[in-house]
Amino acid sequence: MKRIQFSVTYPERLVHPLHQQIIGGTSITRAELLMWSPTRDATTLFWCDGEREAAETIIANIDSLLASNFVEDTHGTYAFLQQDEYEFSRALLDTIAGSRVIFLPPVAFLDTGEVRFEAVGEPTALSTFHDELSELGELSIERVQEFERKGSPSRLTDRQEAALETAAAVGYYEVPREGTVADVAAVLDCSTSTAGELVRKAEATVIRDYLETRCRTSTT
Repeated sequence: MKRIQFSVTYPERLVHPLHQQIIGGTSITRAELLMWSPTRDATTLFWCDGEREAAETIIANIDSLLASNFVEDTHGTYAFLQQDEYEFSRALLDTIAGSRVIFLPPVAFLDTGEVRFEAVGEPTALSTFHDELSELGELSIERVQEFERKGSPSRLTDRQEAALETAAAVGYYEVPREGTVADVAAVLDCSTSTAGELVRKAEATVIRDYLETRCRTSTT
């Protein structure tokens, strides 16, 4: 079994209405589809990388919206939505429904126009899906790895990964230390407290994964 991260840019006629607004320019630069129901009522849980007011504004413009509920946290806003349809193009839905692969959350909608997601399956099925989706948009493969039951080795979010990479680049891990959390915040364009939390959570995840891997190795 393989696990592949795809990136696809669709022509305008196939872009989801929520994604169109993000591409068009708002304070929201990333929305993630975290969970979705397998039913016709199109119940979904989104996360947006902005304040609640900004998330409410772009979501209010979805024509199929029936009800919504928002919860803001330190890093963004969660949006629980009920729609009378998903509003994805029929061609895209048919391609997904006909595929023989499994899709892993989240599905990320970026202000660059890209949609990023991961799929798991047998190489032949993934290859077929790749060919069919390539007919609908500009598709590229970002990463390929063996599927592991416990997920990817790092389990870092994109923001946590960016924080670690930035911390290393500014010299935060040099001995003696050359960079600070404030330097990380300046590069990421966020508050010092947010940068510090991202770095700490990323470090904790990496350490836990290292210890889990070490324990599995020592027992085999």
